[in-house]
Amino acid sequence: MSSNTRVALVTGANKGIGFAIVRDLCRQFAGDVVLTARDVARGQAAVKQLQAEGLSPRFHQLDIIDLQSIRALCDFLRKEYGGLDVLVNNAAIAFQLDNPTPFHIQAELTMKTNFMGTRNVCTELLPLIKPQGRVVNVSSTEGVRALNECSPELQQKFKSETITEEELVGLMNKFVEDTKNGVHRKEGWSDSTYGVTKIGVSVLSRIYARKLREQRAGDKILLNACCPGWVRTDMGGPKAPKSPEVGAETPVYLALLPSDAEGPHGQFVTDKKVVEWGVPPESYPWVNA
Repeated sequence: MSSNTRVALVTGANKGIGFAIVRDLCRQFAGDVVLTARDVARGQAAVKQLQAEGLSPRFHQLDIIDLQSIRALCDFLRKEYGGLDVLVNNAAIAFQLDNPTPFHIQAELTMKTNFMGTRNVCTELLPLIKPQGRVVNVSSTEGVRALNECSPELQQKFKSETITEEELVGLMNKFVEDTKNGVHRKEGWSDSTYGVTKIGVSVLSRIYARKLREQRAGDKILLNACCPGWVRTDMGGPKAPKSPEVGAETPVYLALLPSDAEGPHGQFVTDKKVVEWGVPPESYPWVNA
């Protein structure tokens, strides 16, 4: 494979929003699209389904909580393409409300995948992003809701323009520890484990965007977090108003920002619109329009 061939990659893509993102990128992206999934059989079945539609994604195994798996993917991208043009971090988990798993275990497992896993993928893959590359971290307005349920002190930290990656990791670890000790409410946290992990993903995106601005200013790489909306998936449930195809629209829009685009960068985007980080979803100007 020539290193001149452009390549886009989507994590957690064997079903739901990730699968819909791959389908759209296969149709619209000028280059190869790599569908990744933790489970090889499910990932290959998803590729076959898209091939039956006349599309040609490639498959590579990826478990975002396994560093060896991430590094094997890095080696593949380096060897086959000399880097990466588009990265969509979609892989995530959520426990249903009626799940009997103890709260602190839910917190630990959700954090391990949604925040720590996404961070590990970024740590390994961001150095491979080529000039004019695009990075999309699929977050959620559930993170914004959780932020607004946190104490003013925590909100201030998460809204800080100067928060470091180390400080953010420390806060995410503290949440998990506080749930283990049964003091997370007393310490000012939201009750939503999923929401807190998505605070982490959104703030991490702001931090990485800042680093790209400082360290690779001339490369015109754009990195954003987004919310796909409430989508009918295994995670979102059958009552959600949006189909996976509609949920894919904002991530795909950000993945395909034109090469001369100046922005958005380091923003939180929903319905293809930039919203101020931390503003409650009910306050978005178009919600009540």
